[in-house]
Amino acid sequence: MSRILIVEDEAIIRSALRRLLERHDHRVSEAGSVAEALALEPQGFDLVISDLRLPGEPGTDLIARAAPVPVLIMTSYASMRSAVEALKQGAVDYVAKPFDHDELLETVARVLHQQATQQGEPPDVTEPDGKRQPMIGNCPAMQVVYTRIRKAAPADVTVLVQGESGTGKELVARALHQQSRRAAAPLICVNCAAIPETLIESELFGHEKGAFTGASAARTGLVEAADGGTLFLDEIGELPLDAQARLLRVLQEGEIRKIGSVETRHVDVRLIAATHRDLQSLSKTGEFRLDLYYRLNVMQIDLPSLRERDDDILQIADVLLEKACRRHEREGLRLSRAARRTIRDYPWPGNVRELENALERGVILAEGHLIHPDDLGLASAPRPPVAPAGEASAPPPPAESEPSEEDDLSLEDYFQHFVLEHQDQMSETELAQKLGISRKCLWERRQRLGIPRKKSPRRSTG
Repeated sequence: MSRILIVEDEAIIRSALRRLLERHDHRVSEAGSVAEALALEPQGFDLVISDLRLPGEPGTDLIARAAPVPVLIMTSYASMRSAVEALKQGAVDYVAKPFDHDELLETVARVLHQQATQQGEPPDVTEPDGKRQPMIGNCPAMQVVYTRIRKAAPADVTVLVQGESGTGKELVARALHQQSRRAAAPLICVNCAAIPETLIESELFGHEKGAFTGASAARTGLVEAADGGTLFLDEIGELPLDAQARLLRVLQEGEIRKIGSVETRHVDVRLIAATHRDLQSLSKTGEFRLDLYYRLNVMQIDLPSLRERDDDILQIADVLLEKACRRHEREGLRLSRAARRTIRDYPWPGNVRELENALERGVILAEGHLIHPDDLGLASAPRPPVAPAGEASAPPPPAESEPSEEDDLSLEDYFQHFVLEHQDQMSETELAQKLGISRKCLWERRQRLGIPRKKSPRRSTG
């Protein structure tokens, strides 16, 4: 059971948040200001949820003073600048008021899960641009992958990585190499499907001058270039049978012979192979050598498809979106609630690679500060989201009939739209409760935005 500290000066919002979180098995404490929060020793909690604007010091002051406990900032103001500034100061995330219950619970669960798994963090990977970042995702299937990587990396054995296209097989190969004793030596990555069949042997094993037409100079092969390091052969199921025989000799004897040469050369190479095909089935049809399959399959790592990683999809999307925003200089861009639902429910036949492309498209096409489903360019998901039964006890988010349109509005526009649409049917108390604010705050916002109260019809005295 996680301990959460809510820092909010409006009692009605604080109480609503407390009831919501306690219904989901969290232990909750409350404070009305930064000073009250500090008196409760926030370092003893698992998460601090704080309003941005508080009496006295702002909620962002808790970011440093509660460290290393993560701080989730709430804001009820339309300005994106304050929320982005909170993230820059180190807030783990922010949620907008009036908040969507499901979205808030999802954010809290994600932050707490990240904290709980810090002791067994995913392996770091150095990308081609030199930046290091951990592999993304903490679902049970990925935890098995991380364990296999940690155990196999230092063992210096051949590894076969299996998974659909776009699941991140090269990331696994990089993690294996970087955690091995060969990390200081080169990692040579080869996509066997991208090299013409007539050239693959020359590319892998090299050739002597004049070995064939067009061989005007001797060439060192990629296997020899990986000497002392790691050779990653992606899509190894596409390797021609002749090249398979040569590769088998490398694995058995540690020797290569260039095309056109009579001399052999010893090489010390660790091989990591990857494929989306069933090599054992291919060996039965004669398309893949069975003896090579057994040589490759010393340690097997199976990567789950993205549709099998429900708990990770939105986390992966957030990380990829942040990268895309940096590339296109559009920091602060976020996914709308409707876009997040689309991402969660889409089947992702192209896996993480397809998700990355969709988010890149969204960053380019988005016109406001939110990315909407149309910006992602995805076909309709085959399994539309269905509201779970029994949710009547929790108040639904305002204007739930048109969530995609509501996402287009700023928070102030949202407030004005909601009040004008519902004030005929609701009292001031009901409006305030639905918006998660006090009646006093509702009145003040009416004054600021120029929204008159609906006059009650006079009762007939006749």
